[in-house]
Amino acid sequence: MDRRNYDLAVKLRHELHEHPELSNQEVWTKARLIEFLQDHSKLEIVDRGRWFYAVYTAGADRKNIAFRADIDALPQPEYLDLPYASRNPGVSHKCGHEGHAASLAGFALEIDQYGADHNVFFLFQHAEETGDGAAEASVFIKENKIDEIFGYHNMNDVAFKAIGVRDGIIFSPSSGLIIHMEGRPSHASMPETGKNPAFAIAQLVNSLPDLTASDQYTGRVLCSVIQIAVGERAFGSNASQGDLLLTVRATYEEDLNYLLKKIEDLAEQLADRDGLKLSFEYVDAFPETRNHAESNAKIRQAADNLSLELVELVDPIRSSEDFGYYTKLTAGAFFLIGNGKDYPAVHTREYDFRDELIPVASDIFRELLRLQ
Repeated sequence: MDRRNYDLAVKLRHELHEHPELSNQEVWTKARLIEFLQDHSKLEIVDRGRWFYAVYTAGADRKNIAFRADIDALPQPEYLDLPYASRNPGVSHKCGHEGHAASLAGFALEIDQYGADHNVFFLFQHAEETGDGAAEASVFIKENKIDEIFGYHNMNDVAFKAIGVRDGIIFSPSSGLIIHMEGRPSHASMPETGKNPAFAIAQLVNSLPDLTASDQYTGRVLCSVIQIAVGERAFGSNASQGDLLLTVRATYEEDLNYLLKKIEDLAEQLADRDGLKLSFEYVDAFPETRNHAESNAKIRQAADNLSLELVELVDPIRSSEDFGYYTKLTAGAFFLIGNGKDYPAVHTREYDFRDELIPVASDIFRELLRLQ
C-alpha cells in the first residue's frame, strides 16, 4: 500500500473513531467517508441514504467485483485514554468497523490511482451490529450485477496479520427473540382471580435445555437467556405481564429456524394453558455467512502471493455477521485478519483497532482483483 494512502487511511480511521455512531444513525460517518473519497479520488459516489458505494469503472465488458466494509459502532463507553478517543458519550468503536471502513477507503485510493482490470465497487454499509444493514443494502448486488464480493473482519485469537479462512459457514446465524405474555392483573391477596405469566415463562426457561439437546440438530445450537422481566416492584399486585428475551444461535440456518419454531410452539402451549395473550418479536436477526469455495480459493492464493500466514478455521465462529446476505445472492467470501492471539477481543473495553491491519486488508483486496 502506498505510504501516503496508508497515512490518509490511518488519519481517517482516527477521525471515525472519535465520532462513533450507532446502527442506522451513521450520518456523520457516512458524510465523512464520502467527503474523504471526493477529496482524494475521482471515483463515482452513489448515495443510497443510510449506505453508499463508490465505483471505479474499467469497462462495460469487465467483471463487477465488490468489497464491503461496515461503519457502525457499539453502545459502549470509551474506556481507553486515546488521543482520538470517542467524543460521543456511551458510544465507541469496539468492534473495529472504523478500521474496516478506513481499510476500504484506503484501498479505494489505491485503485483510483493505479487502476484495475475490472469494475470495482466499494460498499460502505450501515447497521451491521443489528443485522439489518446488509439486509437493506443487498439490493446493491442485483442492481449492479455483482459477480463476486469480499469482506473481512479483524479478529483476536488469530496470529497478527494472518489471514483466517473457512470453507462453508464462517459466521453463525442468530436471532434475538422477545416473548411477551399478558394475563390479567389482580390483588396479590387474590392471585386466583388473575392470570400471572410468571409460571409459563419459568417453565419455558426450564425447558430450554431439552429444546436445545444436541441429538435433535445437525450442528451446534445455543439459546441464551438475556432477560426475564415479570410484573412490577409492587408487592400488592399480582403480576400480569412478562417478557422473556432470548438470543438463539446455531451453526446452520435450518437448525436455527427449527429451534425457534420449537420455542414458539411451547410458548403457545403454555400461554393457551394459562389463558395468556402471546406475541413474538424478532430483533437483531443474522443469516449464516457461507463462503463460496471458488472465492475462498482466491483468498488463499492471495495470502500465499503476499507471503501472509494462512489460518484454516476448524469451526464456524459463534458470533454473527450480516455479510451472509450478500453471498446468498452472488459468489463471495468473508475472511479474518488477525489482531494477534493475545490481543484484546472485540466488544471489550481494552480493544482498539490496530492500524497495521489497514495495508494488509488493502493489499489482499488488490491481490484478489488481480486473481480475477
